Amino acid sequence: MQEQKSIYTLQFILLCLSTFLFFSSFNMIIPELPNYLQDLGGGNYLGFIIGLFTLTAGISRPFSGKLTDTIGRIPVMIFGASVCFIMGFMYPLANTVMAFLAIRLLHGFSTGFTPTGTSAYVADVVPAARRGEAMGMIGLCSSLGMACGPAIGSTLANYASLEMMFHASSAAAILSVIILAGMRETHPDKKPFRPSMLRLKKKEIFEPAVLAPCIVLLLTTFSYGAVLTLTPEVSDSLGLENRGIFFMFFTIASVAVRFFAGKASDKFGRVPVLKIGAAFLMASMLLIGLAQSIFMFLLGGVFFGLSTGVSSPTVFAWTVDLSHEKHRGRGLATMYIALEAGIGFGAVISGWIYGSNPANFPYAFGIGAVLAAGALIYLLSGAHKRALQTA
Repeated sequence: MQEQKSIYTLQFILLCLSTFLFFSSFNMIIPELPNYLQDLGGGNYLGFIIGLFTLTAGISRPFSGKLTDTIGRIPVMIFGASVCFIMGFMYPLANTVMAFLAIRLLHGFSTGFTPTGTSAYVADVVPAARRGEAMGMIGLCSSLGMACGPAIGSTLANYASLEMMFHASSAAAILSVIILAGMRETHPDKKPFRPSMLRLKKKEIFEPAVLAPCIVLLLTTFSYGAVLTLTPEVSDSLGLENRGIFFMFFTIASVAVRFFAGKASDKFGRVPVLKIGAAFLMASMLLIGLAQSIFMFLLGGVFFGLSTGVSSPTVFAWTVDLSHEKHRGRGLATMYIALEAGIGFGAVISGWIYGSNPANFPYAFGIGAVLAAGALIYLLSGAHKRALQTA
């Protein structure tokens, strides 16, 4: 399979379609969750909407990494998408703040599992020389899901009901599962699941070879947590009725560059492309945090999309480059732990700084700009090379 010149095999196309549906599923509900939680009386817990989700996702990463390397890629992906299917039916049953937060905690298992298996599957079925391009295409499909999901979700919530929105989320998830169930497993030596596989050794939790991309992710994904948590609130403060519009602008920009950014990282290297992504991220956080108009806010969304579209496929490909072939799941899981930690801290800290006061938006997003500058300095200084040598 590694010798195939084209990345567009049937298996890869099916994976792209399943990825689109999976990301549509759990992103469909995000713009409406802040109001949903506030209606339950949980306005002080807005940061936990994303924070708890990413906490479970991060905790589950070492397990999904180990299982990806043992029982195979497909079962891990199916498990994560199945969690999305079940949780879509649970949200309408939540009538207290604690019940809602418990559901968010459980929902995090979805992204703790499916993306790990997906990334390993991609590495199995595409040539190494086109890895960045392939990650760009998978990222494009996830971005399309992230764009279509919120727009569809907000429309259903506004013109039908919140219950309909949650059920549509479940429908997208089960379609993703059906596609995955018909795909071919790529793990060359998969084993039947045993409960003992859930016991982790210390070396199975963290892969030191991927430390450099993990540091970059930790510094840059803080901003993503802030965006997911606070941009619905920014939309409201600026009078933008459909909270999904920001996500649409950011995703269109992300989609527009992902394919080319992946190819560029294959040709010019991962680090030069990541420097560009960090610079875009700094600009986006300043624009969003200081936005006094809808135009400025959406322009910040465009810059944020450009940053995400440039950086995401590049850092994924860099992680696979550095991972041992037999431990790709572990390397990718370690990367995802950094990603979830950054998003989680970003969600909780930005929500706390905001404190239901729009005057605090510049401070909440300003931290993201500072951390993005830190990532850029890390890459420019060559410190990432020392991390690679240490590993």
